Amino acid sequence: MLRRLTPALLTLLVVALGVAALAARPAARPPERTADFVVLAGAAGLRWEDVDPQTTPTLWRLAQEGSIGSLAVRSAERPTCPVDGWLTLGAGSFAAWPGERPEGTCPPTDVVVERPDGIGANLPDQEGAVLPNQERLSWGAVPGSLSESVRCSIAVGPGAAVAAARPFGRVDRYAPDLPADPTDLLRSCVLSIVDLGAVDGADPADRAAAARAADARLARVLAARPPRSLVMVAGVADTGEPSRLHVAVADGDGWERGWLTSPTTDRPGYLQLVDLAPTALTALGRPLPERSFLGRPAESVGGRPADLATAIAGPVDADREAGAQRRVAGWFFGLLAAVQVLLGVAVLPLLRRARRHAGPYGPQPVSRRIVAVMELLLVAAALALPAALLADLVPWWRGGHPGWCFAGVTVALIVAATALVRFLPSYGSTLGPLGAVAFLATLTVGADVLTGAHLQLNGVGGYSAVDGGRFVGLGTVGLGVLLAGVLLLAGWLAQRVRRSRRPVVIVVVGGAAVVLVGSPYLGADSTGAVALTAGVSLAAAISASGWLTLTRLAWATMAGLAVTVGFALVDLDRPIGERGELGRFLAAVGDGTGGLIVNRVSSANLKTFFDSPLTVLTLAGVLLVWFALLQPWGGLRRLFGIYPAVRGAMTGTAVAAVLGGLLGGVALDVAGAAVAVVVPMAALAALRVLDHSTDRTSPTPGGDGGPAGSIGPAGSIGAGGSIGTGGGPDRGQRSDGNGAAGGPAGSPPDGGGPAERPGGSGDGDAGAAAVDRREAGPTGGKIPTARASDEVTSV
Repeated sequence: MLRRLTPALLTLLVVALGVAALAARPAARPPERTADFVVLAGAAGLRWEDVDPQTTPTLWRLAQEGSIGSLAVRSAERPTCPVDGWLTLGAGSFAAWPGERPEGTCPPTDVVVERPDGIGANLPDQEGAVLPNQERLSWGAVPGSLSESVRCSIAVGPGAAVAAARPFGRVDRYAPDLPADPTDLLRSCVLSIVDLGAVDGADPADRAAAARAADARLARVLAARPPRSLVMVAGVADTGEPSRLHVAVADGDGWERGWLTSPTTDRPGYLQLVDLAPTALTALGRPLPERSFLGRPAESVGGRPADLATAIAGPVDADREAGAQRRVAGWFFGLLAAVQVLLGVAVLPLLRRARRHAGPYGPQPVSRRIVAVMELLLVAAALALPAALLADLVPWWRGGHPGWCFAGVTVALIVAATALVRFLPSYGSTLGPLGAVAFLATLTVGADVLTGAHLQLNGVGGYSAVDGGRFVGLGTVGLGVLLAGVLLLAGWLAQRVRRSRRPVVIVVVGGAAVVLVGSPYLGADSTGAVALTAGVSLAAAISASGWLTLTRLAWATMAGLAVTVGFALVDLDRPIGERGELGRFLAAVGDGTGGLIVNRVSSANLKTFFDSPLTVLTLAGVLLVWFALLQPWGGLRRLFGIYPAVRGAMTGTAVAAVLGGLLGGVALDVAGAAVAVVVPMAALAALRVLDHSTDRTSPTPGGDGGPAGSIGPAGSIGAGGSIGTGGGPDRGQRSDGNGAAGGPAGSPPDGGGPAERPGGSGDGDAGAAAVDRREAGPTGGKIPTARASDEVTSV
């Protein structure tokens, strides 16, 4: 009875861990009014590298007294052209100006501004921008939401007019140019938006001249700023490809000498363009139009260096790293996919000839040296992504050739990690390399998440702040590597204990990973936690015995749904600005906008599927597994029969990786990262079990416990189930001849043990390698019969 209830109890335990991991943060203090006036001054293209005491003295002094940060200018189009940036600023959500634009370039901000009364202005094209953003784009932005939230607003310059225009095109007060003394103008409304111009071009002299002109306009604004006012200066847009991080400065009461941040980034020193509108309204004490705003109010946090030059060096370096990451990541993942495909092709003939024939006929086995080299290459391929993450420990992006620097650092780390795995005492065992690689992958990503995910931010194996999708926690590649590493490590550990205890081991290890992935303080990935919960439940159910069945799949699905519903309900009780993905989705379903999120995720999945090189890696891995490793000659089914905990781990990884990618809107990218770790280890382990597929064993007293499939050096089955003398699943000595180690020279050429015949059982305890049941006992000239173990699954 207890055995039948085990899957249900373990599922409930995983669900409890998942919901506990995703518990709400402590309630934040409600925002308070801090200003009577707000002035938003924007300069398209302004970056921190343009700011210095000589070129921009006014902005330098403002940054010295106020709070600073790097601004991600994400909008509904890429790149975010100036007109898109101004429209997004006024919408508080990702918006874009309709119309055609050349690829990779930005059209001029030639918006038609009519002034019928000399006080305000009308934008006749504004209505044509509102409808496409609401009906065609998936963000549901409402341009003009910022100005609609205040009684009166001022716009200075054409870009500011786009931000300040109400949805029907009316600007309350408008000036085409900044007056010499704008004191009366800036005090006539509580909200003022000023266009400081654009800092464009690649020539340093041109950029310096444009920055100097913008700084002169800012000096007039600061000289006329109203009392008790908040002034925000922002580089509101890109001016062409590639996208960059831009300037953000806030000065006023409560904004002294700190880092800017917001709930949308949750990382000090970073905020998004969509955060500026809710920040202005919060400072004025006005309610936010929650349904149309995606941004959240910014705040100032401590920890900034006292010296401004030292503080600015951080954003400048982050912008340089993000730019280098975009260039390097494309060729790195393409090269990784090509190398893994070539390794998959190269391993096929080795799999074909890995099974040693006992008789005089059959192909000769491949040279041990070639097999050893291939095994090392498989280990190196599996460690490529963890090495790419670790490469950010070295500032490779600061060199003159960042691509070559990254390649050199990554290759050095791969070589070092491969050497570490190779010289471990357990390397000679069947599952030794798999366990070592799984541990290193888990350690790399887990340690990074526990220490703030600094390696993933703007890293080649992480996420870019320029894209504005994620700033903290686990990225797509990190999630895939962690899923694969944790579940493989759990399966490797579970294989070393009694069958009855294997599900417990997997739940303990997997449950800790669910907490790591889902906690808002750590991985901050609720959909990843849901996917991992399903994978852990499935792996635990399969680890003791058997294969994937509808019942076990149903338990895994129920666990994932339970965590999803539990967290969504918990998340829904949070303040609106602190809700996660599931809480926002449930709220959107309640107010009728859930279809926008579904459409957005579906579109992102489709685009990523066709654009990402990880899709190629995933499909290539699936083809290798299905048409090679899972074939009778491929060895993977034999591996699964001897090591059921590993079978459960790999099945759970596949389910979790696919589910995590689809829920996160990244298609097969999570699965591709997991495939890069799992498939090379599966091929290596398959080579090793095929190497011993014709081994014969002598009977020893059987016992429950220890890993399955053990063969002692003299051909006996070890009590711990290992191939060798130790307690781990060690390999025996390989022979290059036709005879099998541990069996007589006359062994049948097909290896005819019960593990090779259909109809065998896969539900047993710790067991042995293939045996021959055709002989009744150890009589003269005959093969001794091994203990018949139901651990071995037939293939």
